[in-house]
Order: sequence, then C-alpha cells, then structure tokens
Amino acid sequence: MSELQRLKSLLPPENESWVFVEAAAAIDPPLIALEEIGRDEVEIQIDLDEWDNFAIDHRNLLFWHEIGKIQNDTIPRDGWEMAALAIGLGGAIGELWVQDGLLLLLALGLSSFAGYRLYIKNNSEKKLQDAIFADERAIDLACRFGYSIPNAYKSLGGALKELIEKTRKKKKRSFFEDRLDALRKSAEKARSEMSQQEGSETSVSSENVYGQ
Repeated sequence: MSELQRLKSLLPPENESWVFVEAAAAIDPPLIALEEIGRDEVEIQIDLDEWDNFAIDHRNLLFWHEIGKIQNDTIPRDGWEMAALAIGLGGAIGELWVQDGLLLLLALGLSSFAGYRLYIKNNSEKKLQDAIFADERAIDLACRFGYSIPNAYKSLGGALKELIEKTRKKKKRSFFEDRLDALRKSAEKARSEMSQQEGSETSVSSENVYGQ
C-alpha cells in the first residue's frame, strides 16, 4: 500500500466522498496543505519527500490535524478580499469625482468589509486558535481510529516537537511551540478528567505530550 493510499484509509467515513489526498505538485511545497478544488471538494496535498522523514504516528496526527481543519470549516481559501478592496476603493474614488453619495457609501462599505475580512484572515491569534481547535479534533479522530488518549497526545506532541526542530523561521517555530504548549495543557486537563472518572491516576501526563 502506498503512503497516499494509507492516508486515504485514515479518512473518517463522513469525509471519504469529498476529501482527496494527493502528492503536492508545487515547487518547494509545504509539508501538508489544504486546497479547495471545487464546490464542496477539498484536496490534502502532501510533500511526500519530506513527509517520509516523519515517524508514522506523527504523520497520522498531522494528517488528522488537517482533517480537523476541514471539519471545523477553517480551510484557508483563495482570497477575494483584495479584489473587493481594490474595487471598493476604486469605486469610492470614482464616486467622489461624480459626487454620488449613495454609491460612495456602498463603495466604502465594500472596502470596509473586505478590509475587515483581510484583518481576520491574517490575525495571528485567530490562526493559532484555529490550529489548537484542529489539534483537539485530531486527538478525537486518533481515538476513533484506535489510539488510546495518552498515545494520541504523545504522537501529536511528538509531531509538533519534530516540526519545531525542523523549522528555521522564528515566527513559524513559535507558532508550533504555542500549539505544543496548548496541547500540554489539554493533556493535563484530560488526565484530570480521566482520574475523576476512573478514580485513578491514568497516565495522560504532560510528559506524554513531549514523547519522554
């Protein structure tokens, strides 16, 4: 079984008919990325050369993280905002020239909305929160596919640690570090909840997240 076929077997049933897994064709692609390829269809693109350097459990959790983004509807989309912003600003300038107040307000409204959308899209805090929510969904998916809770946390934590070690850009590395810190807190919460439910100290410790 090829790696792409193996990953397809990890798709949840609810995503099998409209989520596709393919090798990345771009030059110097990201390790794993999402792209909408049609109406209600999404493609997960993998840089197989780099992907094969990761441990299989790490690959699984990184893959489910992307599925988590799909299920949470936080897929990066091609931006229409810049075009709308340009149209709105151009319209505003034009209406100032012809002095049509209503059209000027409409053009300014379009510009404001597009500008707000651009701000939200590029807001680093929102990106981090979306990634953390996708990590939580990845843990749930791992458990659906047979992982224990401790092993799911350990595998995702190990994957994030590996990404940190491989990432040179400080901002991107900090992003992975923030995700890892959030995952550690989530693991501690899970351990506490399991201890309360089972009446014992079930091992879902923060150390598991770091693969130690």
